[in-house]
Amino acid sequence: MAYEGNEKSSMAPKNIFLMRSKLLLLLLLWTYTLSAQLTITPGTQFSVFSDTRLTLQNTDLINNGNLALAATSPVSFTGDGSSFIGGDEAVRFFKLEINKTGNQSVSLQKTISIGSSVFFMSGFLDLNGFDLELETTARLDGERENSRVTGINGGQVLFSTVLNAPAGANPGNLGAIITSPQNLGNVIIKRGHQPQVNGSGLSNSILRYYDIVPVNNTDLNASLRFNYFDGELNSINENSLVLFKSDNAINWLAEGFTSRDTTANFVEKTGIGSFSQWTLSSIDNPLPVRFILFNANCEGNKIILTWRTAQEQNSSHFDIERSVDGIRWTVIGNLPAAGNSNAERSYSFTYNNPLQNGYYRIAQYDLDGRVQFTSILRSSCNATDVLNLWPNPTHDMLFINVVAANESKAMIKLFDSKGALVKIQKAIFLQGSNRVSLDIKSLANGVYHLSADWNNGQIKRTVQVLKQ
Repeated sequence: MAYEGNEKSSMAPKNIFLMRSKLLLLLLLWTYTLSAQLTITPGTQFSVFSDTRLTLQNTDLINNGNLALAATSPVSFTGDGSSFIGGDEAVRFFKLEINKTGNQSVSLQKTISIGSSVFFMSGFLDLNGFDLELETTARLDGERENSRVTGINGGQVLFSTVLNAPAGANPGNLGAIITSPQNLGNVIIKRGHQPQVNGSGLSNSILRYYDIVPVNNTDLNASLRFNYFDGELNSINENSLVLFKSDNAINWLAEGFTSRDTTANFVEKTGIGSFSQWTLSSIDNPLPVRFILFNANCEGNKIILTWRTAQEQNSSHFDIERSVDGIRWTVIGNLPAAGNSNAERSYSFTYNNPLQNGYYRIAQYDLDGRVQFTSILRSSCNATDVLNLWPNPTHDMLFINVVAANESKAMIKLFDSKGALVKIQKAIFLQGSNRVSLDIKSLANGVYHLSADWNNGQIKRTVQVLKQ
C-alpha cells in the first residue's frame, strides 16, 4: 500500500500521523508501505489531503470508522492479487481506479458511491451482490473486454439523471444508449450482470441487463442500443441475440431487434413505447414465461377464468385448479394447449359452482411432464376496486391483488421514504380479480409507499411497504 504526495517529510512512520483524541489524520506526504489490509477502526478518522493519491497494492480496504477522501484524491487498487472493499461504515470515492493484473479483481463487500468516475486500467470490479452508486456527474470510464464491471452474484450499478428529448444519450456511460423525442424526466438506470431466467427457472440471458425507469414512460417512440462484451455472452450465439423486455423480471417477451452488430457488440431496437427491464437472449431461448395474464371475474353464479400466454413451447394442456385455503388444490377442468406458438394465445374457462372467496390457479403441463403454475387469484365476488398486497414486510417480491369493477389500464409506482420514485410498472386490469408481481430485491431495506391507480386515474390506492 502506498500513499503518494508532492512534499518530503520525516522518514519515521510515527511522524506521519497526527493524533488528537480519537482522530487519526494521515498526512500523505511520502511513501509508506503496508500489506494485506487497511482497516479504519471505529472512532477513527482517516483523511487524505487534496491531490494525494492513495495506492492500495494487493490490499483490502475495511472502513469501520470515518473515511474522508479529498475531492481530487484518487484511490487506486493495484497488484497481482484480488482485493475487497468492506466494513460497517459508508465508503465514498471521488475517483476509483482498478489496476489489477492477471485478470484479478476488486470485489465489493458493501455498497459504495462514486463522485466522479470508476476508471478501468486493468482487471475487474466484481459487484458481488452489492451496489455501485454513481452520483450525478459520475461515470464508468475505460471499460473493455479484460477490464470491466462484473456481478454474477448480483448487485447493480445505479445512476439517476434527467433525460429530456435525449439523442444518443449514454447516462453514466453504462452502455444503454437512449434516444427519444419525448421528455422522459428523471430516469433511474440500473445495470446488473446476473443471467435472467423465467418464472420456472428455465433458460438464461447474457450476463447483463438494464432496468430503465423514467418518470414519463408512455408513448416514448424511443430507441435503445444495448451494448455488451463478448465475455458476457454466457454461451449464447452472438448472431442470434434479440432484445427481451420484462415489467417484473419474471415474465419476459421477445422484442426482436432493428439492428445488430456483432463486431461493435450491440443490439438496437427502435419504436419502443415504454421502458422497463431489458436483456439479450436468443430467440430460440425459452426465456419468456408463458403466462402474461390471469384474471378471475364473477358473473352471477359463475366464475370466468381468463389467461393469456406468450410463445408456448411443447405445451400439452392446462389444468384449472381451485382451493378453499390456498394450500390443498382440486382440478375442476382442463383445456388443450397450443403446443408450439410464437404468438399470444388467450384461454377462458367457466366454472358454474364457484366458491365464495375461493382461490384459483392454472397449471400448464409440457409434453415432457414439466408443470408451471400461474399466480394464485382469490375470488371476491362481492368486492370491487380493492387492493391487497403480500408479503409485507418482504425481502424481494411483492404480490399485488386488485379486484377491479371495469377493465382499465393501471400504473403502479413505488416511492422511497423521501418521496423519490424508485420503481414504476404498467399493467392492465380486467374486470374481476387481477394479480401483479413487483420485484424489489435490488432496493435497499427501508420503508416505501406503493401507489396504484386505475380506471383512468379515478381510483387510487396507497399502501406502506416495509423492505427487510
